[in-house]
Amino acid sequence: MADDRRARRARGRAGAGLALVAAVLAPVLLAGCGEAPGDRAGAPAEIRRVLDARAAAVLARDEPGYLAALDPAADRLRAEELRHFRNLTEVPLASWEYRLGEVRRRGDRATAEAELRYRISGYDSGPVTAARTLELARRDGRWHLTADRAAEGGAQQLWHQGPVRAVRGERSLILGVGHDEARLTALARTADRSVPAVSDAWPTRWAGRVVVLAPRSLEAMGALLGAPAAGYRGIAAVTTGETGTTGEAPADRVIVNPAAYDALGDFGKRVVITHETTHVATRAHTSPATPMWLSEGFADWVAYRDTGRTAAQTAPELHRAVRRGDLPPTLPANDDFAFGGSPQTLARAYESGWLACELIADHWSETHLTDFYRALTQAPDPTTALPSALTTILSTTPEAFTALWHDYLRQRLTDK
Repeated sequence: MADDRRARRARGRAGAGLALVAAVLAPVLLAGCGEAPGDRAGAPAEIRRVLDARAAAVLARDEPGYLAALDPAADRLRAEELRHFRNLTEVPLASWEYRLGEVRRRGDRATAEAELRYRISGYDSGPVTAARTLELARRDGRWHLTADRAAEGGAQQLWHQGPVRAVRGERSLILGVGHDEARLTALARTADRSVPAVSDAWPTRWAGRVVVLAPRSLEAMGALLGAPAAGYRGIAAVTTGETGTTGEAPADRVIVNPAAYDALGDFGKRVVITHETTHVATRAHTSPATPMWLSEGFADWVAYRDTGRTAAQTAPELHRAVRRGDLPPTLPANDDFAFGGSPQTLARAYESGWLACELIADHWSETHLTDFYRALTQAPDPTTALPSALTTILSTTPEAFTALWHDYLRQRLTDK
């Protein structure tokens, strides 16, 4: 992921869900090719016009118009792009545009960097963005596309993987490839149930809607994230979105790993999707100043809230550690949430964050917990945001809070 984004990842297992990470209506159809900084000086106007026409054709569902942008001699590309165009049939698009960046021209050939920006009607207030590399050739006095691929390190879009089936819930939109309607409908019911649960725990205004992508496989999930699939094995869902931004922010997507998600029972599925929906709701109030133990712990706190699960059931790894007298010396660092290390370490990081958030809700109040979360984003200095919020919201210090957390772990996880 780019440096200015934080991927929110969800880890689920039977009986439990550990998770990491659409807003208002967007009814106006928008097509076109915007200008990135430096675009006017470096990019041929003809290429912008080709992309404008292509964007308009997508929104108008104009197949001949869409194909008109392609090189007539590029039979393979035309067949592939026709599949992609038809795969989009059920996707309710509100906008589709290209922002043209650097163009490198050599005679009648050119390579252009562009940003595809699109919004889902009724769900996205900001666009999903995807970096694309375009190759073009000039033939018969006009430019035609000869290649359209994800930029280096970029991700696929769902319609690159097959025909997209859309299922609308009351508060959700499920877009899936390779799944029947019954499975996607069940996912919509779970997502619909998560939205009021999140709104009840997070009183700050948010869209109250969620878009969920259901790719065919783990490998397809990795392609949507632009990352090796192996890093998400056993991960039930992830949420993507830009955090701590002002103005127009890219839209969030919850992406489900069907293999791991389907292995869960109803309870685990509900926990995972509620956790991910929490990340969607809190994204605007999550910034680089927000420690992972708080963002992940809060999402788990919302997901497990009012479920009746005991602390030992929800935090089994930490429970075993406390029984051994192996109390974590500090709250988990951000690096403790990274994948590729010990599964036990990762589980303990999530569980530690959850219990830290539960401590705040129990010892102070749920209002203090949500105020504490928001205060970190509002702090003028990210480097001092955490101790400042502890002082101003909770009237405590990092050292005193850690000591209280240790006592809370012993209280909640020591067998009676």
